[in-house]
Amino acid sequence: MGDGKQGGTMVEIPKFAGGLMGQSEQNPIAVVQAKFKEVEHKFKGWLAKQSLPVEAAVVTATSAAQGAAIGAFMGTLTGDTSSLITPPPNAAGLNPEAMASLKQAQAFTGGPLVQARNIAVMTGVNAGISCVMRRLRGKEDVQSSMVAAFGSGAIFTLVSGMGGPNQAANALTSGLFFALVQGGIFQLGQKFSQPPVEDVYYAKTRSMLSNLGLQNYEKNFKKGLLNDITLPLLTDR
Repeated sequence: MGDGKQGGTMVEIPKFAGGLMGQSEQNPIAVVQAKFKEVEHKFKGWLAKQSLPVEAAVVTATSAAQGAAIGAFMGTLTGDTSSLITPPPNAAGLNPEAMASLKQAQAFTGGPLVQARNIAVMTGVNAGISCVMRRLRGKEDVQSSMVAAFGSGAIFTLVSGMGGPNQAANALTSGLFFALVQGGIFQLGQKFSQPPVEDVYYAKTRSMLSNLGLQNYEKNFKKGLLNDITLPLLTDR
């Protein structure tokens, strides 16, 4: 509206319009992520107050649901190709190892429902056992991880129908394989997640070199054993 001063024109912007402009400038993805983290934090806080059976059941169910979603998605992408892997006419004459390989291939080539069931069992059992072990032992280490992997591998084998006539032995073998793989992955993760050990004997020397812009020569100092203890002993001679 015109104010009559020097022919100028002023346009008043309502407060609610400014608020809408501020909201529109926010990243919707960041807003969703913030809301998700808030809900996740509240859920974990509530779950930590529950008893062990309740926590284990909730963790198993949620992990199984996530695994089912992943399995269904994988099954949708690959399609149901299990019908292409059919036993030959003389299947009765095949040795147990050949039949076991055939069932293993069928277990990994099912449609969305089959893949959802298999992955849900594997992730749910793994998460449930991990939860129980963490609550009982008070820590999460490689032993707990391997026990959970053993249980998930054995149950996965039984549910998916993999293996030969001796299902118990095959479940045991698969559980051991899952445990070894999980133990190796856990150890690698621990190794690469730990920060490098700080050399306390080079703290002052490193600071001095950084202040002088000579930090590139730190390796030469270490090679010559010039650390915080020996460096002050140097003289002009």
